[in-house]
Amino acid sequence: MSNNLKCSRYVSLSAEDRERWAKLVDSQHGVVSGAQIREFGLPREFPQAQIEAQRWQRVVPDVYAVFTGPLPRSSLISAALRYGGPWTVLSHRTAAEEWGMLPVAEDAPVHITVPYKHSAVSQLPFVHVHRSRAFQHIIAPSDPPRTSREDTVIDLAAAEPTADQARDLVVQLIGANQIALWRVHEQVENRPPYRHRKAVKQALELLAGGAVSVLEAEYLRSVEQAHGLPTARRQSPFVVDDIVLWEDVVYDASGVPLTVRLDGREFHATKRIAFRDRRRDNAAELAGRARLVYGWHDVRKNPCAVAQEVLAVLRREGWAGAHHACPHCPAQSS
Repeated sequence: MSNNLKCSRYVSLSAEDRERWAKLVDSQHGVVSGAQIREFGLPREFPQAQIEAQRWQRVVPDVYAVFTGPLPRSSLISAALRYGGPWTVLSHRTAAEEWGMLPVAEDAPVHITVPYKHSAVSQLPFVHVHRSRAFQHIIAPSDPPRTSREDTVIDLAAAEPTADQARDLVVQLIGANQIALWRVHEQVENRPPYRHRKAVKQALELLAGGAVSVLEAEYLRSVEQAHGLPTARRQSPFVVDDIVLWEDVVYDASGVPLTVRLDGREFHATKRIAFRDRRRDNAAELAGRARLVYGWHDVRKNPCAVAQEVLAVLRREGWAGAHHACPHCPAQSS
């Protein structure tokens, strides 16, 4: 990447300024703003001259890459931040990618958030601009600047098309990234999402109940809670061959040695996972434990049938507690 300052008609920078220029361009991944260019005493028409000479390219209004060709994602992020100005942070999916919460979507626009009255507007396909009335309360100390992890989750949930998708996304991101629930709770109260507020709070309740994945949350909500089954213990540790493994759902607290495993793998498992599951099965059998296994399709598409099977084992093993049918159960189950 070149720190291209060719064009003798305009360039009369001192050696010191050239060194500063080189450091600036390098620190910003080959991107500069018009304001930064003018700080070096270069005229307003200088960027256009470089573009016409096919040395530079305009990325968004008044922001330039000092090279031609494809823009690396780091350069595009820098351009978005330069475009937004000093009060700008990465947000939404881009912030999630920077936090390592989601994979990088190379062709997606860079999402930035600016203060509510800021004049910047989206420049698609490169930059998507959002505004926040609580701008000062959503920023996390980071480089590049971005929204906090908890605010990133809230923003992404609010952007989902449906409440169910918002709830699932919150469970997925918090469960997979070990984000402190209390911090998300606090931000939801201080900065309520403008969409899907109820779904976000429901997701936090499911996570507080022990669910750490979307499938576990769905089981807790649609099987246990919807049918009045006893609340199981989740992520219960046990030892097999001197290795600590974890069971998804166990009903020992209700007096029943029943394990429910929730398998989120859609089609195939690695040999390592298959071996682990076989050892878990053998250990459960030797301990005299009943076992039931359900996948995503079972829990999401037919939770009433799952609840009936779990209830049958609970009853067989001596659980005498009350249960109830959900509004979707067949008539005979009530």
